[in-house]
Amino acid sequence: MELFILFCVVPVAWCYGSGLVSDSCVDMSPHHSGSPQTTTSPFTVSTEQNSFRPGEDVKVSLQAPASSPFMGFLLEAREPGGQSAVGSFEVSSGSARLLSCFQRPNTAVSHTSASIKTNIQVTWKPDSAGNIKRVQFQASFVKSYKTFWVGVKSPVLSLTDDDHTDSFSTSLPSSNTISSAGCGASKVCISQPADCDPASSSQCYFLSARVLSPGGSAVRYEITGTADGYVAFGFSDDQMMGNDDIYICGIDSMGLVEVQHAFSTGRTAPQVQPLGNVSDVKAMVQNGVLSCSFTSNNPISTQRSSGFSSMFYLLFAYGARSNGITQMHTDTFISSQRINISAPDVVQTDEKVHIIQAHGALMLIAWMTTGPLGMMVARFQKGMANGVKLFGKDLWFVVHVSVMSITVAATFIAFILAFSFVNGWAEGAHPVLGCMVMILALMQPILALMRCGPQHRWRFLFSWVHHFIAASVKLLAVAAIFTGVQMMDSTTDLWLMKVMGGFAGWEALFYGLLELQGRLKLSRAGEHLPVQHHHHCSALAINTLN
Repeated sequence: MELFILFCVVPVAWCYGSGLVSDSCVDMSPHHSGSPQTTTSPFTVSTEQNSFRPGEDVKVSLQAPASSPFMGFLLEAREPGGQSAVGSFEVSSGSARLLSCFQRPNTAVSHTSASIKTNIQVTWKPDSAGNIKRVQFQASFVKSYKTFWVGVKSPVLSLTDDDHTDSFSTSLPSSNTISSAGCGASKVCISQPADCDPASSSQCYFLSARVLSPGGSAVRYEITGTADGYVAFGFSDDQMMGNDDIYICGIDSMGLVEVQHAFSTGRTAPQVQPLGNVSDVKAMVQNGVLSCSFTSNNPISTQRSSGFSSMFYLLFAYGARSNGITQMHTDTFISSQRINISAPDVVQTDEKVHIIQAHGALMLIAWMTTGPLGMMVARFQKGMANGVKLFGKDLWFVVHVSVMSITVAATFIAFILAFSFVNGWAEGAHPVLGCMVMILALMQPILALMRCGPQHRWRFLFSWVHHFIAASVKLLAVAAIFTGVQMMDSTTDLWLMKVMGGFAGWEALFYGLLELQGRLKLSRAGEHLPVQHHHHCSALAINTLN
């Protein structure tokens, strides 16, 4: 069955704007040129309930954002992992039509035209025999001829009646059954503290992933840890937050523990996605320890890559929740290298992430705080506390030397930390700028120690070189900070870059105002200089005559 094609680009092309797409019943693919999208679908399949009874109607909704409608769709109900449709549908909208799939009537729903759609609602009825214990609704959506998603899934619904209750929906075990048994042998594990066992310690933050069958897509995840609201893990292409595929084990607004699937964009709060093909969820909170385990058939997607065979960094985070809304994490830890969850291993965490944070903090202190302060004192505040001496030197000079010494020391420490984090030479402009800043920053105190006396005829040369290097290192340091922030800023609106730009702009404005004030003072002093010179000459003439 094919989904409709928006328009025919060649005379032999087939268009299915009418929704008669019976050739796609099995694989649910529109058979357009190109491949289905691997990013998270903007369209969702949802139901008003998480269970069903024999003969009971189930309302099913296909929804799209108003800014991103779909034009074609195909909807079926299947058992999780099943290959054929079950039950039957009823439609009441002119935008949807019934189809026969697998030689059974009314087992699928499709569109009737190529008009844009943001919401489709249909009714599904299970078979009266009650042989189906679980059902999951699957849909394919077509946004344009080359942009379509296949197999978008709803949460799994379980059969509930007086004689049988199937427990797909979240169940509450009597105690935490998650343990480190099998780590490195049958499952991938990451924890903090390293090698802790959640079965014996409530202070163990633990995650495990076990592929249920060789080459299969079903993965059993277990996560536990002490937190005020949630524990979460994610898959990432790097060791920074942003563009991560995330699962959250958290307390909802009713005080119950739930599992959510989410995706993070930059450093904003994760956007909750449909749970997808997730089953056998067990969740609990006991003495402040949150625990969730579940089986997922969802592919891993970070927008740039997807699939279980790909290598990803594992991120673990925990923090508070407010009315079921996830807040900024309290703490986090990350795997030291990319891992493949199909290869059992005990993953080491990367403690060095704090090193790069310390590097950035020291550079900000050095070149956006102490460095500018020392430069401004030397440039504009030489008259500060005029006549006051400290250690035999003018006060302004002591302040200047002190804060610039702190600046050089902070730069040197930040430089060493960066190289210890990278363990070598990194790519890009940032390390080049950093090395230039380090070289010039070390040259300044060396040249200052070698400077000639104030009355020496070459003293002006030192002053010009000292000022030139100071201006150069300041500009290079700001450029290095900007490139460093750019490497870390994965927010969609470049929030960190904007804050840094505002900070640098304010500092430049402050410099400009001080420079203007200094020039105005010199100008006013110059206006009185000839008068003073005249009196001085008259006095000399009188003394000479005398």
